[in-house]
Amino acid sequence: MRLSFTYAIRNGLAPNKFINTNPVNYQTWYGNKLPIVFNPEAYGNIINKINNTFIIKVTNKIDIHLKQLVRNNIKFNTVKYFKNGKLMFDWTDTQTNPNIPNSFRREIGKSTYHYENGILVLSQMKKETKAIERSMPDNRLINNFITMDLETISPADNNILEPYLLSWYDGMYKKSYFITDFKDFKDLLSKVFDDLIYYNNYSIYFHNFAKFDSYFILKYLPELGHVDPIIHKDKLITLNFTRILEGNKILKLTFKDSYLLLPSSLKNLSKSFNIESPKGIFPYLLTNINYKGNVPSINYFTNLTQDEYESYKNSFNLREWNFRTEAIKYCELDCKALYQVLFNFSRLIFKKFNINIHNCPTTPSLAFKIFRTRFLPKGTIHNITGKIERDIRLSYTGGAVDMYLPTNDLKQEKIYAYDVNSLYPSVMKNFDIPIGSPTEFMGDIRKVDKNAFGFFYCEIEAPQDLIHPIIQTHIKTSNGIRTVAPLGNWSDMVFSEEMDNAIKYGYKFNIKWGYTFNRKNVFKNYIDTLYKLRLEYPKTDPMNYIAKLLLNSLYGRFGMDDNFMLNDVLHKVDADKFIELNPENVKNLIELGDYIIVQSQQVKDEETDDNNNVNIAVASAITAYARIHMSQFKNNSNYKLFYSDTDSIYINKPLDDSFISNTVLGKMKLENIIKKGIFLAPKVYGLQTEEGKIIILLVKQ
Repeated sequence: MRLSFTYAIRNGLAPNKFINTNPVNYQTWYGNKLPIVFNPEAYGNIINKINNTFIIKVTNKIDIHLKQLVRNNIKFNTVKYFKNGKLMFDWTDTQTNPNIPNSFRREIGKSTYHYENGILVLSQMKKETKAIERSMPDNRLINNFITMDLETISPADNNILEPYLLSWYDGMYKKSYFITDFKDFKDLLSKVFDDLIYYNNYSIYFHNFAKFDSYFILKYLPELGHVDPIIHKDKLITLNFTRILEGNKILKLTFKDSYLLLPSSLKNLSKSFNIESPKGIFPYLLTNINYKGNVPSINYFTNLTQDEYESYKNSFNLREWNFRTEAIKYCELDCKALYQVLFNFSRLIFKKFNINIHNCPTTPSLAFKIFRTRFLPKGTIHNITGKIERDIRLSYTGGAVDMYLPTNDLKQEKIYAYDVNSLYPSVMKNFDIPIGSPTEFMGDIRKVDKNAFGFFYCEIEAPQDLIHPIIQTHIKTSNGIRTVAPLGNWSDMVFSEEMDNAIKYGYKFNIKWGYTFNRKNVFKNYIDTLYKLRLEYPKTDPMNYIAKLLLNSLYGRFGMDDNFMLNDVLHKVDADKFIELNPENVKNLIELGDYIIVQSQQVKDEETDDNNNVNIAVASAITAYARIHMSQFKNNSNYKLFYSDTDSIYINKPLDDSFISNTVLGKMKLENIIKKGIFLAPKVYGLQTEEGKIIILLVKQ
């Protein structure tokens, strides 16, 4: 629906600029002129009056029936608009300033208009969105999954890796496939799928499938069956594979990346889940897969001490060392360890939350499922999509990472490094988030509602003498979109609470338009429950690790960009035809030998596609609250700030004890006292602690 106001707004509620003009007498509403007046006499000729009800003739065709009422000393009119004797519209006008003529609030349909002296100063329209529904718990735990591992070598010493071994394990039975037993890797894979005939509808987990194993397997899958990948932001989430076997039997498998569900190394996961598996040792640098003989030289092993090598060598005594045998043993050990990790993980999650992990491909999706099943208050968080989502996403800038002083004076000062104890969970626990359907507004909402809560598009002016700016914005550079906290003037979308915080530091905001929400704390029970688990279990217990993952993974799920691409796996000939017919929609091509994954833009109906369970307002508010929390440590005259990260600060003196706690969410923990620090850029620094420990961080930006 598009509304057109001839006196104040261009192109309905959509534009970003609100234009005040001279006072006018009428509001255009669906092609009809509604008088912008409050007193009944100003509407036209009063032809009848009974008590507080007026019958008014506006024109030959237009009649107004107006009832004037008072409630709590506030005057308001209920108005009915008739055209040729037919009721067309009705609305309510509430007087806002009795000392200024024609100053009132008009509520009509889903819209509200605020007038001062007959001039529109603010318009609001309620946007209807659907609530994210609660999920039902799973009735039973079904552990239908297999773990796989793939080993590769670079035989020509040209850094081109080739797969030579694949192993799998189902919890009881294991099997391995060595490349020398097959014509090629495609033939090897074909045999694997033939052997998996009894595992229909199983999940197959590789650890780090998305970034490694999938490159070798995906190339051949289109020739062996039908492939349906789910790829989001260049990351392979899942891969559905269907193969017709002998006798027209159908095999359906779903490849998944266990690293997306449990983001840690398999070695660390085994420790976290108390899995006692033999330590795998293998000479990765040996490229002769047919080698048999003495134990290879220590030069072929990585991260192995001389003592560990001697112990490994002595374990063979007079036995022959066989590349094939040892590679299979090593690969199967990894499959077994990963299976035990996932099996134990699935049982723990089901016992605590009645959730089957195999329905959740990533940690955020698992955290979201738990929240929806156990903790989501009904009717609170709504789906936010389409134009509203795109507008609010402008405010979603993430954590603040800045370098302020390059180094300290080695003789005079130390650097104290502090981290916040669970920054994002702490603000989720303590603050309100946007709930319900948004209301779009044009004008300065705070002139009408000083407590308005939401996202405001503003003209922003930062104080020129501010040492550590705290309001961020996105800018386009030759290297893509970057996030900066500038000085000067610019326009951007800002979360209302972050705007209020910045005003304390001298920022000025001229609100132009935006969206308001109701507010409520909806995450407290979720955070309290999981953090209690962390405190109840020692760090060596897997439940402690799981609780930590789930605490930090939920908020980002709400900020997920639901603009998924369509991924069609086509033969090159068919891909060329597809591209020719859909040149504008095709966004990316991924080559797979004779096949290509054609990524095209999904066409969505913004009026109906609102069931994607995303809400950028929630994610943006949480990250903004985190920046607000960290802002108290910036521009603080009590100490010098060398460097700050999303949840850490590096300062020249200790914090007051009131800020410190190792167990209270949101409090600071002293991580290191630094003797010498060199900060070169965000995420680029070198540190030497008092104990002599060297810490180097170098993250490519």
